[in-house]
Amino acid sequence: MTRAPAGIGILGYDDVNALDVTGPAEVFANAADLAEWGEAEMAPGKRPYRVVPLGVKAGPFTSESGLTFTPAHSLAADDVPDLDTLIIAGGKGLREPVTNAAVAQWLVGNAHRFRRVASVCTGIYGLAASGLMDGRRVTTHWRHAADLARRFPRLSVCADALFLKDGDFYTAAGVTAGIDLALSLVEEDHGPALALATARELVVFMKRPGGQAQFSEPLRFQSRAADRFADLSAWMLGNLDRDLSVEELATRVNLSPRQFRRRFTAALGRPPADYVADLRLGEACRRLVQPGVSVDTLAAAIGFRSADAFRRAFRQRYGVSPSQYQAHFSPAGSS
Repeated sequence: MTRAPAGIGILGYDDVNALDVTGPAEVFANAADLAEWGEAEMAPGKRPYRVVPLGVKAGPFTSESGLTFTPAHSLAADDVPDLDTLIIAGGKGLREPVTNAAVAQWLVGNAHRFRRVASVCTGIYGLAASGLMDGRRVTTHWRHAADLARRFPRLSVCADALFLKDGDFYTAAGVTAGIDLALSLVEEDHGPALALATARELVVFMKRPGGQAQFSEPLRFQSRAADRFADLSAWMLGNLDRDLSVEELATRVNLSPRQFRRRFTAALGRPPADYVADLRLGEACRRLVQPGVSVDTLAAAIGFRSADAFRRAFRQRYGVSPSQYQAHFSPAGSS
């Protein structure tokens, strides 16, 4: 007998962020399709997914970008079915008092009906107002983290994480982090194979772990660097196995080594060698959580002279060996 699909309710409202709705929805829908097509397997005994659009009010709602959604059920009609997972999308509409109060009040009486409850971006404002997150660790978009902490002092706001889990509650940072969270939920339900297959299907660059910072080092660099350095960080990240000495990098931007070192340090607040080390070790953390990665092969791929040099640098930075990090944070190890 075929089991009914696990319902994934995604709650929206007027002035919702459209990607907070569609990003997670596409993850679960594609995961279900991949399993149905036989391209990836779901865990034995587990159900496929069915996305259920929900609205705060009855009838269509319009996103900040002008897209209109038609929910299958609404809080106003009091016809929301029991679902496996509830995801509250973010958007400026939820910070409007009437909508915020309606969502918070409904959550107080209904959150227990779901196996897990998640928010994306500023969707946490609805959860926070319900009191259900008091004392829990949460995250949100970096731009709203300070305001969230000020308005809801009983929350433990982690401003830099992509997504967090605390008990049966999950919170994600802005927009695309909702995709990361949804992929993590697929992995939690069915294992890494289906999650990675879904990421590939969506042409997502990678399945990022929740503890990863909202800003990558290249993005930090690009947001602060002068025009001459604008493309340098992306090139460095794609060429970690090459000579990234001051002399070589200076040549790429047509500066003398002395000028390059001075201008780079002024722009980034740290010398080039430190930045290169951060890039290499950050990339090491990203790759170590991928299946089948060899520490020895990784060392050469990211520009270390030897595997021993890589191990020493990694332990000095993170306090554990690459193998210990891999065992703890890789899907196989964390399971």
